[in-house]
Amino acid sequence: MDANQIFGILTVLFCSVGYFFAWKYAAKEKFNLALLLLILCGLAIRIYISTDFFLHFWDERYHALVAKHLMSHFFTPTLYENPLLQPGGYSWTSSHIWLHKQPLPLWAMAISMKLFGVNEIAIRIPSILLTTTGIGITYLLGKYFYNRKIGFVAAFLFSINGLIIELTGGRVATDHIDTFFLFFIELSILFITVYAGNRKAIYNILAAISLGAAILTKWLPALIVLPIWLLILRDTKSFSVKQLLINFFVFLVVTTLVFLPWQIYIYQAFPFEANAEATSNLQHFTQTLDGQGGPFYYFIDKIRINYGELIYLPLLWFIWVTAKNLKDFKHLAIAIWIVIPIAFFSFAQTKMQGYIVFISPALFLMTAEFFYVVKESKLNKWLVRLLLFLLIALPIRYTIERMKPFEKIDRNPAWVNELKNLNKENITNGVLFNYKASIEAMFYTNLTVYPEIPDKAIIDTLLRKNYTVLINDDGELPENISSIKGITKRHFLPIP
Repeated sequence: MDANQIFGILTVLFCSVGYFFAWKYAAKEKFNLALLLLILCGLAIRIYISTDFFLHFWDERYHALVAKHLMSHFFTPTLYENPLLQPGGYSWTSSHIWLHKQPLPLWAMAISMKLFGVNEIAIRIPSILLTTTGIGITYLLGKYFYNRKIGFVAAFLFSINGLIIELTGGRVATDHIDTFFLFFIELSILFITVYAGNRKAIYNILAAISLGAAILTKWLPALIVLPIWLLILRDTKSFSVKQLLINFFVFLVVTTLVFLPWQIYIYQAFPFEANAEATSNLQHFTQTLDGQGGPFYYFIDKIRINYGELIYLPLLWFIWVTAKNLKDFKHLAIAIWIVIPIAFFSFAQTKMQGYIVFISPALFLMTAEFFYVVKESKLNKWLVRLLLFLLIALPIRYTIERMKPFEKIDRNPAWVNELKNLNKENITNGVLFNYKASIEAMFYTNLTVYPEIPDKAIIDTLLRKNYTVLINDDGELPENISSIKGITKRHFLPIP
């Protein structure tokens, strides 16, 4: 039994007991204690999955490296800090200035590394905190839209959702960017519900700031909050049309003041890269980028994996119920939160499962409502029990599959430790060629690293400029490179 299995089994046992008692307390309507257990168990799972002592291939390694560089220059995001080779055109995987993502999550990761050191766990701490907090936010939203028991079930589903957990640990593409986006979308909607209840202007402003933060995380899909704002306030029936317009204008102004300065700044400071990324954003809809494509029904298909195969039952039921009564603005707000993003991203040619993770809270609220509709129905009692069991068990099954707590996994690979030890040599003005994991190597060391071998003339030039030139000797070095005097050949461990 290896370290991963021991840690995994202990985590599963702890959470099994914790979730069991959470449901017991919820049944007794001790919701505060039940919620606390959900949060503690959710935190334990997130800590477990975040303790991979290496950077994940897509996309965490890029985010980690840019965040590391932001520690030195907070408003100049760079991938290659000291580019020695000039790539043709602009590429987000090899550029100097890096604007492939909005800056807020990267700033948070940079601050975390300032506090906790340059390491993998520091990169993930913000996501751990935000997705754990999301459990409580989901409960509060459920309490607002429905009641505390539906809020509890929704919070439970958030706590154990496998996709959110994997994103938190950086194990799947879009990782921390989407955990931040999910958090700020949900936080903005929470502040809107509070504002709708007490009409204190500060909460409208906080909602707008949160929306601005969401845009500073993943750009304009955050605007899904706007129709939700309108429906939630309209539902209260306590705002006149004039008041709605004035408050909506305030909401838009504050939101704009949060996200617009960065957009102006990058177009002034880095116009070439900013324009290239703007073009790339549009190309997501017309082209399949980075091999990430799929059929029109891609997201409808993916939700069964990310939320359980039974998700289609509550989804169809919810759409039917909402369509029957479009004046139920709370239902309509949740339906819009779900349907518009799925439809919008279905038209895009580039598709990734993380694109719609910000609709997760709405899906959990919908499923939780359906859970109690089934529970209180007059259907056959065995059918009811089966449906209730599957609504909970299928998401749990996917969580276990994504956590991999019972598998033998090397979570502290030797090749990463080799890079960390290389950094201890304090090589100055160093460059490493022919190393496949170039992005990871630049995170763990202060070298400039490239996966390829350049022309001999380039190496000669670097040597004349007093660079320390290291080349990974994989046994296939060309003779004209291997024979260059002044280079340092080292045989690095193979990378899986």
